Amino acid sequence: MTKMLELRGREMTSGLLFPEGPVAMPDGSVVLVEIARRTLTRVHPDGRKTVIAELGGGPNGAAVGPDGRCYVCNNGGFEFGHEADGLFRPMRRADDYSGGRIERVDLDTGKVEVLYTECDGVTLKGPNDIVMDGKGGFWFTDLGKIYDRKMDRGAVYYARMDGTLIREVVHPIVTPNGIGLSPDGRTLYVAETETSRLWRFPIVGEGQIEKLPFPSPHGGSLVAGLPGYQRFDSLKVEAGGNICVATLITGGISVISPQGELLEYYKAPEVYCTNLAFGGPDLTKVYVTLSGFGTLLEVDWPRPGLKLHGQVLAQR
Repeated sequence: MTKMLELRGREMTSGLLFPEGPVAMPDGSVVLVEIARRTLTRVHPDGRKTVIAELGGGPNGAAVGPDGRCYVCNNGGFEFGHEADGLFRPMRRADDYSGGRIERVDLDTGKVEVLYTECDGVTLKGPNDIVMDGKGGFWFTDLGKIYDRKMDRGAVYYARMDGTLIREVVHPIVTPNGIGLSPDGRTLYVAETETSRLWRFPIVGEGQIEKLPFPSPHGGSLVAGLPGYQRFDSLKVEAGGNICVATLITGGISVISPQGELLEYYKAPEVYCTNLAFGGPDLTKVYVTLSGFGTLLEVDWPRPGLKLHGQVLAQR
């Protein structure tokens, strides 16, 4: 039976312009993207905000690699608007859309490099979320874009950190968003936004997965799907293997076991609960982006998160 809980914690900062992609740093700060401000931003422990780099487009997901640099999924840009209650949200592809890309940022200098803009002649449309594999590469989702009466078909990619290889792994897939790895690194998890479905793919080599035949729509095995009108965003994995998926519309975090059971649901203060990151010396702090009203929440979590490759834990 699912435990229904409240997501309560300390508001670390506010006034962010649609924050996403939080990364907990060893000094207690949180590096994140502000999609609408088009920046990579550091939130200090006391709530101060400093801009690390002006990226343009729509920086969407971020991960710090074992080399200490930040790898950013840039979706090329959204047009944003306000709802009657003040909620700020993306509406469509930006009029000045600059193309999807993967960027690498030096956190000390703010220097930005573009690593990838296409794969085998196919341009990246809307890179969204990213996870490092600890073997010199990373997996990322490309949700695509919605414009006019058209909607891109999404994809999942694998790429090397040094810019020498990018490989399309899954296509087509409906609005792939959150992406993560199991504790043993042998399973890739991908969350679809519009279907609120969580899929798994066994990893069999560098940027290679084992696919199921039809009727799987793309070779994945279904882990879980939520009823009603809910939408999945980004995800992180606990040390014990549970998958924590930021969930839109109902607004919260869905904790799903590897066997597909919805164990817990943490209700957030707003509908755009978009992402989370584990941090602190024992990885039992969770930093949650509440994007519609631009806040970053620090929450005590009942279990430790998965230590990511190259991650240096905060000092006590």
